[in-house]
Amino acid sequence: MSKTETLKAEPRQRTGSGVLKQMRRDGYVPSVVYGGGVENLNIKLNEKSFRDLLARSASENILVTLELEGGNSQLAFLKDVQHDALSGQMLHADFLAVSETTEITGTLPVELVGEAIGVKGGGQLEQMIYDIEITCMPKDLPEVIEGDVTELDVGDTLQVGALSWPEGVKPTLDDDVVVAMVAKMRVALDEEEELEGAELQGEGAEGEDAEASEATED
Repeated sequence: MSKTETLKAEPRQRTGSGVLKQMRRDGYVPSVVYGGGVENLNIKLNEKSFRDLLARSASENILVTLELEGGNSQLAFLKDVQHDALSGQMLHADFLAVSETTEITGTLPVELVGEAIGVKGGGQLEQMIYDIEITCMPKDLPEVIEGDVTELDVGDTLQVGALSWPEGVKPTLDDDVVVAMVAKMRVALDEEEELEGAELQGEGAEGEDAEASEATED
């Protein structure tokens, strides 16, 4: 299970774009907490504290205990962070209010572990899926999903169903979707193609010799 972080949240009023821009210049990230059967809660977060928290996390889909005014707190699941495309500044964050019995859906990184047999033999490990959508209860949320590639030989694949799934965590993808595979190196493929080409040329030459021989006999 991933560690639940704690973050101080200050209330804010619903305001226009000009006030939100000033809020960001003052070092805050405008945010909202919704769901959980309660009215939407508009808050602002200290940008540095929020950024430091995300830097310690494997993904942006994390559980956070928001410390609210009056000594109250709310367990929340970070659903989305909007960034400025040019500067990377965090513009807005969306949180889902949850309880221990709320099923959540998030996207986690896929981490491959081990050294594949096929790579030791000259193959190349290719990863097709780097992030995967999952569902689980908050208490079961992991930081990453791991996949052991140790036994993969050249031509073998690692599928979603073969990843290391913690108890209570389920993928939204089908089990037979390919996550990674060990492919032949380009050099090896080129050599095979050259060999096949040479064999074909050899067969062609033998055929020409046979035709020439038949023509001589005639």
